[in-house]
Amino acid sequence: MKQRFIFLTLGILVSATCASAVVVATVNGSNITSDEVNRVLMEGTQGRFDSLEPSKQNELRQRIIEGMVTQKLVYDDAVKTGVLDSKEYKAEYQKLEERMKIQLATKKWEMEQFNTIKVDSKEVREYYDKNSDEFVDKEKVHARHILVKSSSDAEDIIKAFKGLSGDKLKSDFIALAKLKSTGPSAVKGGELGYVARDQMVKPFNDALFAMRIGTVSSEPVQTQFGYHVIYAEDKKPARKASFDEVKNFVENKLKMERFKVVMEKKMAVLKSKAKITYTK
Repeated sequence: MKQRFIFLTLGILVSATCASAVVVATVNGSNITSDEVNRVLMEGTQGRFDSLEPSKQNELRQRIIEGMVTQKLVYDDAVKTGVLDSKEYKAEYQKLEERMKIQLATKKWEMEQFNTIKVDSKEVREYYDKNSDEFVDKEKVHARHILVKSSSDAEDIIKAFKGLSGDKLKSDFIALAKLKSTGPSAVKGGELGYVARDQMVKPFNDALFAMRIGTVSSEPVQTQFGYHVIYAEDKKPARKASFDEVKNFVENKLKMERFKVVMEKKMAVLKSKAKITYTK
């Protein structure tokens, strides 16, 4: 069975994205830094945080910060109420400490192994040139929608926008989305952010990418979720990321591929020298 090196992967991603620490919140004199928040974001999204739309990044980052504030408040109260002095807490803490000792040692060992692997800059460039499709950012449309249960409800909403355009159409759409939409985006005026081609279910995708910017869908769009009235707010054309934008990512990708091969061989050697007994 192939080994999975989760700790190392997360460590590399975090170290690549975290800048110098900035205090983002203070709770009873205890600071929460941007490094701490970034670490949670990268782990929570399995390293894909940077690929999210800016609006989604901001929303998720704020939720994480609020969650960390809550956690610190609960911890402070736990200290005051003597939770840390209880036998149950001390027993669980000791178990956790043992697990963390193994995990941290494993992470450090893996990082040292990873750092021995080198990738030539020519290989990085060659990979970029031969796999250009990997670095194309799909066409995206900034979309809003109003989700309702019936086709007739959607048709009535579409009629309400007849003759409107520009800022008036946008503002009325946002207001009606907050009032009428049954979807979770209602509180944000139907905001879906920038949607990549083929990201949404097919009926929604086909309707959205056939629309002109600044217009509302001319008829209800039915999906398994209900009936949608769509507003196309803005568009970003497809573009290929430059080599400079992705070269660090490519280098890490190639290093990781080699790392996995090296680790499989190393683990085979370690197992052959060890006494391992499996019990049923």
